[in-house]
Amino acid sequence: MTSRSFVLLIPFLVIVGFWLLSRYESKLGHDPTHKSYWERNGMVLGLTFVGLVAFWTLFLVTLPYLYMVVESFHPKLPPTQRGGPNDFLTLAQYKSFFVSPTDNEWNWLHMSNFVYSIIVSAIIAFFNLCICYPLAYYMAQAGTAQKVRLLMLALIVPYWINEILRAFAVRLLLASKGLINQGLMGIGLTDGPIDFLSANTGMWIGLSYANLLIMIFPLYNAIESLDKNQIEAARDLGAPWWKIHRDVVIPYAKPGIASGCTMVFMLAAGSLAAPLFLSGPQQRWFTMTVYDFFFQAFNWPRGSAYAFILLAACITFVMVMLRLFKVKLGEAIR
Repeated sequence: MTSRSFVLLIPFLVIVGFWLLSRYESKLGHDPTHKSYWERNGMVLGLTFVGLVAFWTLFLVTLPYLYMVVESFHPKLPPTQRGGPNDFLTLAQYKSFFVSPTDNEWNWLHMSNFVYSIIVSAIIAFFNLCICYPLAYYMAQAGTAQKVRLLMLALIVPYWINEILRAFAVRLLLASKGLINQGLMGIGLTDGPIDFLSANTGMWIGLSYANLLIMIFPLYNAIESLDKNQIEAARDLGAPWWKIHRDVVIPYAKPGIASGCTMVFMLAAGSLAAPLFLSGPQQRWFTMTVYDFFFQAFNWPRGSAYAFILLAACITFVMVMLRLFKVKLGEAIR
């Protein structure tokens, strides 16, 4: 059995293991006041839910990732030679990230793109936090119900449009003859158009705009559950507004902050549409390099290795941040 075909067996082995574990735990004891999953939903509806979740998890998430990991340990071969004597496990694809296979020199280009993508993604997560925190606080604690509904609608409606179309819209706004440049020249702030796209300003704006909702909803859910009496008590004791946020609101909303920053960072680091349409020629986003290996060079093993390096780095960064801010993973994804 080849390593690629073995990937298909792993999810089924995991399912069997969990099923045996659930059978074992069901025999340990049963609370008569607590209804089981099948008792609450029935056999037909329960099987439907299980089937949909299993299909999504296995065929749209687990199997593609497992295949990508296995593929990254194979050399680049034509389809007719796969599974033959030249198809063996190797670390050459991961080595190519650090050392270029063409000249055996340090691969500074790909490593710099990778570091740039990670750092900018972290900055975008912090930038979105600074934008969304006041807005989420107003929606959760200060705004009336009618204003909150209108504001929520204004935030959601633009996201009914596809991400690629939104990226094109941002590009049109920031173009040399776009609305922003025309407005700046019209009021006399600039003598000529500013090249926002070459300076990667468009990419920063596009990535921040694409992930605003991802940041604001966890913040809103966390702050909305905070008892307003705690804020009023802090005001009655004479605490200024910045101390109220520092000592009352932010510590309580820390799980929502961690969740929003984590998701924005992961989505920004793995984004393709905004960097592809809005980035300048000076610096490439790392996902564009991965895309080129898959669909331009047709080097799927190397593209898989690069994609797995990005995934591993993002997970490591997120776990370090959760550890640093003393937030459990369960609290962040709740």
